[in-house]
Amino acid sequence: MTVINLPTAPEIKRDERAATAARPRDTGIVHVVDCLEMGGLERVVTDLAIEQARCGHRVFVFSITGSGSFAAELESAGVAVVVGDKRRAFDTRVIRALRRAVIDCDADIVHTHNFVPNYYAAIALAWPSGRRRVLVNTCHNMGSRLSNRRLRWLYRLSLPWTARVAMVGAQVQDHFVGSGMVRAQRAQVLLNGIPTRRFASGAEARRAARTILGVAPDAMLVGAVGRLVALKHHRLLLELMPALAAACPAVELVLLGDGPLRAELEALADSLSIRGRVHFLGARANVAQLLPALDVFALPSLTEGLSIALLEAGAAGLAIVATAVGGNPEIVSDGRTGLLVPPDDREATREALEALLHDDALRTRLGSAAREWVCANASIEAMRRSHDTFYAAARA
Repeated sequence: MTVINLPTAPEIKRDERAATAARPRDTGIVHVVDCLEMGGLERVVTDLAIEQARCGHRVFVFSITGSGSFAAELESAGVAVVVGDKRRAFDTRVIRALRRAVIDCDADIVHTHNFVPNYYAAIALAWPSGRRRVLVNTCHNMGSRLSNRRLRWLYRLSLPWTARVAMVGAQVQDHFVGSGMVRAQRAQVLLNGIPTRRFASGAEARRAARTILGVAPDAMLVGAVGRLVALKHHRLLLELMPALAAACPAVELVLLGDGPLRAELEALADSLSIRGRVHFLGARANVAQLLPALDVFALPSLTEGLSIALLEAGAAGLAIVATAVGGNPEIVSDGRTGLLVPPDDREATREALEALLHDDALRTRLGSAAREWVCANASIEAMRRSHDTFYAAARA
């Protein structure tokens, strides 16, 4: 068992008293993340923080490791970014830096995202304070990282000091509450949201996106957005390309994202003799501009929380094929806002993709319904409002 000795910090206590005396009593929020590299969790935290700041909250984002791709976007929107620069498995310097960020923001709410941030924040808030600061947590996925025994233990240890835990979907809540990890009284489903105004659809947006990509106007594009890691299961799409090309000779595959499996997936494309049909575009900051180039959006993941990539595809009015895992069925209603398939089911995935590639009317109907659902249920404005209510309940 790991024994954690909390560092003493009398200078932080002095700053605490000074900050409390000097600042008016309005709402301060510190979001705590592992990092700010390109990813779905980081995208949604960035969008939420910017929307909260726009609506008058004082917002900081604390990144435990490094600044990453989203730091400049946050800072340009007036959201301060603090980097803990973690250098070892358990780094007490990060705890001190986080404590200082809480003071500088005069935070009422410390909002952690997933597991390592929660136990760091629980320890950082353990010092006596002149007033109450509330710790809340969001579980953004099904917790596959908690297979690590030490991380699971530390996260469990932090939960009694966590006022409420948001789950990004009903299946995520069922998993954490059902396993006994999180008490039902403290758990609440809060859907992710995106700035839907960024996403366009239609012929003009399609032409512009294909011009950026250098893709032929008559190509049939299947696309996926996400890190190139095993759980996203991009391998399946590559393995299906020969059969899809036989059924639809104009088909091409677009992979937006980067990751440790890129070289392996490129080698697979070469071995299948489909390299000329596959576009490895790497991580892009202009995903909203590029999505309209696609005809079909595919999400073959083996596990998901509530996928930001899936929400973005819906906002762009794309026809979707997604696996029925995690929060995907909460976004995609099979046959109404997209098509759902079992995870790692080659035949079902191929049939769904072929059906959409061959049916313009079906693609249009599903894409329009997906855009309507996302705009009504998963906008960043709706997410900010639900979090205001969530914070109020946590502070009650």
